[in-house]
Amino acid sequence: MPRYIWLLAIATTINVTGASFLWPLNTIYMHNELGKSLAFAGFILMFNQGASIAGNMIGGALFDKLSASRTILIGMSIAFVASVTMCFYHTIVPYSILLVLIGFGAGMTWPVMFAMAGSVWPEGGRRAFNAIYVAQNLGVALGASIGGYIASFSFNYIFIANATLFAVFLLIVLTSFRGMDKERDRQMHTTIIKQNKGVKNKSAFTALFLLCGGFLVCWIAYSQWQSTIASYTQDLGIGLEQYSMLWAINGFLIVLGQPLLKLITDRVTSTKKQIYIGNSIIIMAFAITMFAEAFTLFAVSMVILTIGEMIVWPAIPTLANELAPKGRIGFYQGIVNSVGAAGRMIGPLLGGVIVDLYNIQLLFFVLLALLVIPYFTTHLYDRNLTKEQSSQTS
Repeated sequence: MPRYIWLLAIATTINVTGASFLWPLNTIYMHNELGKSLAFAGFILMFNQGASIAGNMIGGALFDKLSASRTILIGMSIAFVASVTMCFYHTIVPYSILLVLIGFGAGMTWPVMFAMAGSVWPEGGRRAFNAIYVAQNLGVALGASIGGYIASFSFNYIFIANATLFAVFLLIVLTSFRGMDKERDRQMHTTIIKQNKGVKNKSAFTALFLLCGGFLVCWIAYSQWQSTIASYTQDLGIGLEQYSMLWAINGFLIVLGQPLLKLITDRVTSTKKQIYIGNSIIIMAFAITMFAEAFTLFAVSMVILTIGEMIVWPAIPTLANELAPKGRIGFYQGIVNSVGAAGRMIGPLLGGVIVDLYNIQLLFFVLLALLVIPYFTTHLYDRNLTKEQSSQTS
């Protein structure tokens, strides 16, 4: 991989490690420590992810118009100030407000990181986006595995660790990312970015919209592991250290399982088929989770879920990069990241309401039904593109 991709990956790992001290424990902190209902916790996380959506869209648009480094500095400065404030004020009202600010600031960075990866290494294809994805999950593994242990002593230490690593990430951006801006500009002028020739921008956007519909459903289901399932494990007597270990399994498996992923992607070269396979594996994981009552079965389910995630998650920004018209890469990546944030916004609230009013078993049936939708959206997303390309060549 090019040097700048390595730099992006290292910065991403540090940033996500800091964030992962906090986000897996949000629901547990609000529900178990502050005594709020699951629906209330889901409501606050909805605002957090709503702010992240706004940050994603603004960050993606600024990437297309300004530099990557300035966009990230603006976003992460907001997140850093909020995280430092949280170290001192973390009762429910300031905690909720600061969580929203962190969501907005951090949200500005992610479309920039993905768009930059595609810009500085356009010939890398899926590999460029997979590098950022792997770095994200290494950060999740490190942050979650350490965070649960730290939280078992005091949540105050979690807030301090979060702010500290955000500061380190800001320092890397200040010292290293300006050179990457120049490389991005050089690539944009000397490299012909892969385009859908003859395809109208409207058709490309419609294809992205359909593709992201299935991605939204996957995130609604996946977010339950950070919210309702997180609280459910506590009710079953599974400790914070063990719950955090589930995310460590997730992150380290993604890093160590890349040879397995390469084996699959080498044999299944169609990105659509990869999504079908990955979605089927995700469904299998939730079917197992329905019957889990001990840590071992939750761990097995997490392993299966992670394999499905490894196949599906990097495929979406890769396809978005291919669909994006020239000069709109940041905007398209902003949409993809916004859809992920929307799933994380809707999921905890939907799951919390269903569990509070009924039970978690009903939630699992709802999730399994929803996970049928990505098969249809993936099948249909490029239908108009194929027709237009055929008419252009005939």
